[in-house]
Amino acid sequence: MVQFFLERDRIADFVSHLMNRKPVYAPHAKGQKSFAFEKVDNAADVVLDYPRTMQSVKKFFLPPREQLLSFNLTDNSFQDADPQPVDAIFFGVHSYDLAAVHRLDYNFSEGNPERNYLTRRQGALFVGVSYSPDKYHFSGSVGIDPFDTAGFDVFLTKLLDGYVLEAITTEGEGLLSGFDLPPHEAGKPARGHFQQHIYLPQAKLSTVMEHSYKNEVWDETKEKCVGCGTCNLVCPTCYCFNVEDSVDITVTEGSRSRHWDGCMLRGFSEVAGGEVFRESLAARQRHRIFRKFKYISESTGEAWCIGCGRCTAYCTADISIVNIVNRLVADFEKATVSNL
Repeated sequence: MVQFFLERDRIADFVSHLMNRKPVYAPHAKGQKSFAFEKVDNAADVVLDYPRTMQSVKKFFLPPREQLLSFNLTDNSFQDADPQPVDAIFFGVHSYDLAAVHRLDYNFSEGNPERNYLTRRQGALFVGVSYSPDKYHFSGSVGIDPFDTAGFDVFLTKLLDGYVLEAITTEGEGLLSGFDLPPHEAGKPARGHFQQHIYLPQAKLSTVMEHSYKNEVWDETKEKCVGCGTCNLVCPTCYCFNVEDSVDITVTEGSRSRHWDGCMLRGFSEVAGGEVFRESLAARQRHRIFRKFKYISESTGEAWCIGCGRCTAYCTADISIVNIVNRLVADFEKATVSNL
């Protein structure tokens, strides 16, 4: 596969070139430490050296709030919403965030395919970029390398003076067409080291989870947790939502909408009559971890956590998902040895 060299001072030119093909969404700085994927209006505003965005590209395919249908109570009619393909280029995406999109593709395709999400996914192209792990990243522990090109159309590998650029797919080759690039001849990327690790592969984690339902770590963690749900709302593989009907003041018309919801929120498991099936924060933490490393993973063989570190980085109580999982692993191994 042919590799090209993109000089650092030509990044804006390359983004402008892509903007002539399709709308481009890329990371933008928000203040001194925060970053967000937004539609590019000025190519010079694009940031490639960033640790993570607060929200992943998930928000473009599964919006935080969307209308599903409108209805009329007078004639008992309704009209479905008309979602449109995003049909855009997502530039500067990290490998773990694209892996999260592929997991959502699975979630919304299995069983009864979800029309809104799958419609928005149409036409999306992805330009990836390598990154240096910070103290929260642990994607390597779930099999996602910072230089992993799987699923991308174009990938940029960071060097000291620029980027190695290569087209991965036919669509990616089309994106490079018309933009003059010299071939890449020398220079290897510097590999950063992960500071966070989960010390057991997913193939064995399911067994650990199976024997960890009553582990003391759940009650210990609840003493710190405030139940704010931040970990759910920033997670790129969380996809739970609530559905609500709203009626206008005339009680003749209304709409049905859905919005993101999360298992760490008290109301998530509340049913008619006010019964809450996971009243305890300990039970909610256990459910959250099992959703990432047990329930879906037993069918797919993959962790449903992609190691981005968002849940830990943005946790208001400084709770680490890596520490929880490693505690479960250590307790399981200790119990296994003692039973020999």
